[in-house]
Amino acid sequence: MSKAKRFLDWAFAGPYRLLLQLTLTYAAFNLLVRMALGVYNGDAGIFWSGRIVGALLVGAVFDVGVAVFMMLPILTLLMLLRSSRHPRLDYVGQRLIAWSLLPFAGMLVFVAAAEFVFWNEFASRFNFIAVDYLVYTNEVIGNIRESYPMPLLLSGVAVSSGLLWLLIIRITRGALAAPPPTWRGRLARSAVWLLLPLISYGLLDERYKEFSDDAQANELAGNGAFDFFHAYQTNEIDYERFYTTMPDAQALAGVRSALHLPGKAQAAFDIGRQINPPAPEHDWNVVLVSIESLSASYLEHFGNRGKLTPNLDRMADEGLLFTQLYATGTRTVRGLEALTLSVPPTPGHSIVKRPNNEALYSLGSVFAQKGYAPLYIYGGYSYFDNMQAFFQGNGYRVVDRTDLASDEIHFQNIWGVCDEDLFTLALREIDREAARGKPFFAHVMTVSNHRPFTYPEGRIDIPSKTGRDGGAKYTDWAIGDFVRRARQKPWFDHTVFVFVADHTHRGRGKMDLAPRNYLIPLIVWAPGKIQPGRVEQLASQIDVAPTLLGLMNMRYESHFYGSDILAPGAAHRALLANYQTVGWYQDGLVVELKPGARTRVVDASTGLEQAPNAASAAMTAAAISYYQLASESFGSGAMKLASQQETGAVAGAARAP
Repeated sequence: MSKAKRFLDWAFAGPYRLLLQLTLTYAAFNLLVRMALGVYNGDAGIFWSGRIVGALLVGAVFDVGVAVFMMLPILTLLMLLRSSRHPRLDYVGQRLIAWSLLPFAGMLVFVAAAEFVFWNEFASRFNFIAVDYLVYTNEVIGNIRESYPMPLLLSGVAVSSGLLWLLIIRITRGALAAPPPTWRGRLARSAVWLLLPLISYGLLDERYKEFSDDAQANELAGNGAFDFFHAYQTNEIDYERFYTTMPDAQALAGVRSALHLPGKAQAAFDIGRQINPPAPEHDWNVVLVSIESLSASYLEHFGNRGKLTPNLDRMADEGLLFTQLYATGTRTVRGLEALTLSVPPTPGHSIVKRPNNEALYSLGSVFAQKGYAPLYIYGGYSYFDNMQAFFQGNGYRVVDRTDLASDEIHFQNIWGVCDEDLFTLALREIDREAARGKPFFAHVMTVSNHRPFTYPEGRIDIPSKTGRDGGAKYTDWAIGDFVRRARQKPWFDHTVFVFVADHTHRGRGKMDLAPRNYLIPLIVWAPGKIQPGRVEQLASQIDVAPTLLGLMNMRYESHFYGSDILAPGAAHRALLANYQTVGWYQDGLVVELKPGARTRVVDASTGLEQAPNAASAAMTAAAISYYQLASESFGSGAMKLASQQETGAVAGAARAP
């Protein structure tokens, strides 16, 4: 008999065989979960191509690595409660261990059910969004309760947990009944088992999941518990530490070159430039409506035949429609960050949720310097996602559902009041600002196009709570109603309306950063002021603010990373992110920057990695320069208004005639 076999026989002797059986049960259960998620994903290609095999094999490594941590409570019971000198105590210990396997089974089933709910929403195993959900439990639990048949779901979890427990008891009956080793034997075996979590912690690496070019297969390879705790540990990501970098001067030079800035930088993060349009400046009011989850694919102008957005499609004909605009991320806070700050979506949390994010250079600060009153109007509670602190800290007056009386609310769900009530609130607050005789800038954030997709009955021909199409069509109806009411206001003829999505509803795809998952509409509508037309240039959500100011011929000192899409020489590229992977989309290619200083270039349509060449090298350098400079600029405080005004004064003097 080999030494290895003798050691295994010793380690798994008697009741300690239970630990091995539970580990294998956990791995087998998670294998079934992966298979089920693969079927649920609706992509048969992951099976016939064989990628599911890689997902199962890699996943098994994660499962075993996580299981050894989950065995620690059982190991404690085996150590403390088993004693061959006290048969009655042995019996009590056996029963206690057997009953402790019930919460073990319940945890497996509950986590699996939660993963299906999460996958349905985000096409991902647990990530930083799941960590965020621990903070906003009221909204999240309320959303689940309103979106899913909870009594049926919880009953299913309870029944499944009980059945799994009975199966586990059947499998482990022999180990539970086995005579225990001596106290010294238990201590020695426990010492060996305690080494396994340490080994697992040292060896397991999130990068193991990236075994293929198929992002969905890589997600299936993950383990919910591991991914959750990994996301918890990496909620803040230091770009300089984890991503490919270049010398700071080179990064600054790269960004300045892309922005066509002349001369030398006046400071370490100087991208300031004076915008001086030749035409007269317009002091139009601005209403910017960022629309929850409005993918471009909802609009008829982008090929939809369901007539879901007649009002937006009409305004697209009457206004300026941008057909190749891409969101920076997949969450509302990313959209708010891009629209407000015009910065790349740096890794980790959106700046909206980070500390020290007050007094930043923003679209609101530009308008405030011009004498405008900036407002942020939200249909939910603005404490969610740190919106209230962020916008108040950056000079906006924040208005939310708490500013509506109960008799002003026609309908509400866990996310907020219905969009028609939001627009009623917006009209009231805009009227208040207009009465003061000052121009206003109102950023309005909708909520209705979000699961559970509920809204007042009788507004549209799709019943409430029947899916995304209804949510999108109701939001469009509310926008049409808002515009009809706004037409009656004295300030209407002097106002520009901007309609843009915060992000899309898409998440699934074979690539980490599939561009189709980021395509959003942008409509600038101002009858008699903005000429109708279509803008086909590739652009990013970070370009919206400078483009809007460009349409108004605004003169200002810009520190935006975005560009006026309509200006000569504007860069035609998009910046995309999904939390850890950040990227650059241009000329049919996507540059991906990942932790571990990894970079690659993939074809945007096929997801296949491309061989390096001069063009892709230039794109990669541009991507690194943008993300590195933006990350370091925020971290150093250089995005603060005071810092930029100081730099701007020097730069402005240098540019003065």
